[in-house]
Amino acid sequence: MFGPVLGIDPGLSRCGYGAVVVDGARCDALACGVLRTDPADDLPTRLAALAADLEELVAELAPSVIAVERVLFQVNVRTAMSVGQASGLLLSIAGREGIPVVQYSPNEVKLAVAGDGSAGKEEVQAMVVRLLRLAEVPRPPDAADALALALCHAWQAPLRQATAEPAAGVARDRLDAAITAAMARQRASGGAAR
Repeated sequence: MFGPVLGIDPGLSRCGYGAVVVDGARCDALACGVLRTDPADDLPTRLAALAADLEELVAELAPSVIAVERVLFQVNVRTAMSVGQASGLLLSIAGREGIPVVQYSPNEVKLAVAGDGSAGKEEVQAMVVRLLRLAEVPRPPDAADALALALCHAWQAPLRQATAEPAAGVARDRLDAAITAAMARQRASGGAAR
């Protein structure tokens, strides 16, 4: 990876962002925070404001890749719509800038960062602090979630790149299982947390 990995936890009211710089097995936090829109504004105004903030963030950080949370299922339709709208803005900006986007499910992020796909938010936040050697948990939680997304990609990218062209007949789910197992072995040996 040449530039930072930008993690985005999409949302219309609060859109978390976190960027990490990768140097071998070491990851350092470059930036994190939350982009906010005013719920009192109408939807087009909020979307325009978020798009402008995302464009400025991407221009400032110049990421080599963007990792975004993939929403698999959402009980609250309104929340799902706002997350989808924020994701759509980000995908459009990344497409215009030629920045690759990789999507990860919440369980993939939890597995990569905390070693358990069903880990709680507090466990993931604690690991983000530990792995990035931060003084405290980034607030609000959307910022910590975005850093976790960036960490997830930083560790999976080398494995995904090495297996970008799997042999014929290898099923995608078997490949994903192999990547997950390799990440677990790397963490167990202490390689990812240095």
